[in-house]
Formats: sequence, structure tokens, C-alpha cells
Amino acid sequence: MALAISTPASSSLLPASRQAARWSSSARSAKPATFSIRRPPLAVRAAAGNSPASPVDEVVTELDAVTSFSEIVPDTVVFDDFERFAPTAATVSSSLLLGIAGLPDTKFKSAIDTALADGECNSLEKPENRMSCYLTKALANVGAELAHLVPGRVSTEIDARLAYDTQGIIQMVHELVNLYNQHDIPSERLLFKIPATWQGIEASRLLESEGIQTHLTFVYILRCLGGNTSFSKLRKRTAWLHYSWQYLAIRRVLINFAQAAAAAQAGASVVQIFVGRIRDWARNHSGDPEIDEALKKGEDAGLALVKKVYAYIHKNGYKTKLMAAAIRNKQDVFSLLGIDYIIAPLKILQSLEESVTDPDVKYGYVPRLTPAIGKTYDFTEEELVKWDQLSLAAAMGPAAEELLASGLEGYVNQARRVEELFGKIWPPPNV
Repeated sequence: MALAISTPASSSLLPASRQAARWSSSARSAKPATFSIRRPPLAVRAAAGNSPASPVDEVVTELDAVTSFSEIVPDTVVFDDFERFAPTAATVSSSLLLGIAGLPDTKFKSAIDTALADGECNSLEKPENRMSCYLTKALANVGAELAHLVPGRVSTEIDARLAYDTQGIIQMVHELVNLYNQHDIPSERLLFKIPATWQGIEASRLLESEGIQTHLTFVYILRCLGGNTSFSKLRKRTAWLHYSWQYLAIRRVLINFAQAAAAAQAGASVVQIFVGRIRDWARNHSGDPEIDEALKKGEDAGLALVKKVYAYIHKNGYKTKLMAAAIRNKQDVFSLLGIDYIIAPLKILQSLEESVTDPDVKYGYVPRLTPAIGKTYDFTEEELVKWDQLSLAAAMGPAAEELLASGLEGYVNQARRVEELFGKIWPPPNV
């Protein structure tokens, strides 16, 4: 579960109607159990080099500083005390449902019990259909509870087993929208988290055209193709491409950020990149040309992908917001300042909160990512093409294939564990 704790002046996680006055004085003073997440507004150093205007005796932490440039989102499972921790947005997922089910006294437990007592689901004959129905209802019930507790948007995870089924994704999103509407949660308060397969990207395009906002995830580094070995492997994986080998041989250099570029072209509201997972892969593997090229330049492959995608989005004027996840250390946070959202572990946020700093000296606190880089970043003509299923499939390299497969497998297993758990506890007590 990801809970946003600090929102810059303009944030797609906050509906426009709530951005003018999104915090009361009581919310400003709210604190979690382990660290403070609210400070008076600070004037830390901006890109132009302006001096900070905070009072001399004011305590400034690194967390205060970084939240002036990006929205910081804690990477956590369950926070059951919203009076002490006042997030701006949240995500509901299978892992969150498992966490709720494992806590006997959580305020969200009744939302799951209500889903398991649903008459529509109970009437389904096939057990697998009944459990899938319970999962959808539970996601919406918990998501609606969260929507009443946060001022911003609630992102709902779409079943990863639908990752390659465009119509299945759209159908589940429509079901969730209807369920949220029954809880009086309007569509503008909702995001839907979809895997960035081609089918997921196409579903995002169609849903965004309906005014339904999407959050594309599992965006990994993609490699350049070149050589018969890569074509041979790709031919085995995607037999439907057999008619296009000559075309692909002409376009020997295919770009590394195809998923993110295609998602932005589709109009996705949010695209999420797992920075640390790309780095982890690079440490233990070789043979991905794009990663190897970044390493030769002394660059971090994950951070390099974020920078390139951010520049691409702003060069083309797409509405997509960029989110960085799998953050490993504080330096990652500093290197990503200026990105729309950073999902960081609580231990990193706690370290930032505990570090008192002088904005005049320490780290400089300047955004590393600004819209201006879109004007100066050097893109090739091939990197600016209109992406389609053929070119996206051709651009998939070993890092993207392995990370996408393992990521989807993990989400699928979580969904199955939830359904297995529901099967054991159904019917719920006192219903």
C-alpha cells in the first residue's frame, strides 16, 4: 500500500477541486508513529539559486527539503491510525488485502467481510468465479474506505492475470468504477493500476478516452535489438511477428524506453518505473545493450531511464506524470528531485526526517529533473516514432522480459493467495 504524504502545488493525485484547500490545520500537524511528515512551508533553494527564506531558528530536515520538489509516497502495507498519519492518496492491492486479513482489529476488516457476504458473488456456481468476484468487491470496499480517509486519489490494482487481456482489463475497471460509484466515490478520485504490457497500454488508451484515469506499472529497461540471435529469440516468443523480420532488420536499433513512451502516447495519467529493480538486475547480469551502455558512461541504468522518460514526456507535452519506485537509498531520492512522485521505504523517509540540514550548504537541494530537459535531451528519430504492438514486442530485451515476468508472477501469486484465504474464511462470521 502506498500512501502519499506531501503534495506539491499541482498533483495529479489530488483532484483539481481539492487542490486549493487540501489541508486543514489539524491535518498539517498530524504525525505518524515514527516520524513527522508535516513541516511549515519552506523556501529551500530553487533551480535559479535563490537563498532559503526560512527563519533562522527553524529546524529544517532533509525530508522537508525534498518534499518541496517531489511528492513523497511511503512504501508501506497498512497504516490503521489515520489520526496520527494523514496521507494524501493511497493504493489498494492484493498485498494490502492480505495485510488487512492478517490484522484482527483493523478498521478495514469489515470491508472484506462485507465483500464475502455479497449476494451476487455467492450466487456464482464456479468457485473460481466466486472468489474472483470476492476479490473485486473487497478491492472496491477497501478502496472506498480509503477514499473517505484521504483527500486525493485512490489507485486500485487490476488483477495481474489479465495483463495480456485488453478487454478483461477494461471489464474489471468498469466493474470497479461501478462499485466505487455505489459508495459515492466519483471517477475523478480514482486511478487504476495496470501492467504495462501492450494489452495493458491499449486498455489504458481506451479507458483514458472515457475519462477513466490509469496508472501503468512494470516499466523496465528495454534493450536495442541487433543480430540474428535476438531475432531468433524474439521469433520463438512471438510467432505472429514472422512476416516482419525484414522490416525489423532495417530498424536494427530499437529504443530502450518503449513501454513508458507507448504509455505516454496512450495518455496514461501515471507511469511507474522501478529504479532499484533495474539496478539490481544490472549488478547480476550482462548482455542488455542499453544497460551496458549506461554502465559504460558511469550512469545508473534505472536513474538514466527515469531521466530519459521524463525528458520524453515533457518534450512531447504529454499529460503523463512519472513515478519512481524501488528506491534503495537517500541518494536515489536526491537524484530524482523534480520527478512527480517518489515511492520510498519508511526507513529512508525516517532517515530523511531525522537528518537536520542547512539548505544553504547540504546537497544544494536543486531539482535534478525539470521540464526544460525535454528541450535539450538528444532523441533519435526512431525514439520519437508512434509505438505499436510490433515495435514494442521487438524492443523487449532480457532485462525487461525477466523483470516483467517476475513482477507479474508476484502479483498473480498475491491475488491467488487472497482468493485462497477468502475460500478458507468464507462465509465470514456474524453474517
